[in-house]
Amino acid sequence: MLPPTVLGFYLLVGLGPNGPGGALASLWGERTLAFTFGGLVIGSVLYSMPFVVQPIRNAFEAMGERPLEVAATLRASPFRAFWTVAVPLAKPGFLTGAVLGFAHTVGEFGVVLMIGGNIPGKTKVLSVAIFDYVETSQWREANILAAGMLVFAFVVILTMTVMERRFASVTP
Repeated sequence: MLPPTVLGFYLLVGLGPNGPGGALASLWGERTLAFTFGGLVIGSVLYSMPFVVQPIRNAFEAMGERPLEVAATLRASPFRAFWTVAVPLAKPGFLTGAVLGFAHTVGEFGVVLMIGGNIPGKTKVLSVAIFDYVETSQWREANILAAGMLVFAFVVILTMTVMERRFASVTP
């Protein structure tokens, strides 16, 4: 719900040397998680979470109560029924969430720029590289990277369509 730069700003504060992320980083001798690959991963995961959670939630809802009720009649504990019945039935949602979350993270700009900066070889990512090329009028390079990301988006859509059809044909 937050704009990416707002989330990125608060992550920068939280992962910085005076925040909880700085305290965590000090456990292995670092000063901060901001402007590190680890900080980028944390920021990307938090920003992409809605794209992961929603398909998983939908998969559990589509499953309904019946499979868990049947497992209960067979004396499965709620814990066991969840792991042996619900999770396998929700597998399409987990796969969809993983693909969408990954694809969304690859193209993220605002959070990545705020929390990771633009450190070549350390935190520079494709979306920031495209911005740099545009900013310096290197249109050819920007176009090559943007076209690559466009192809990537189509591959993700194709993958999602194939997965959807495959799981639709497997489920009763």
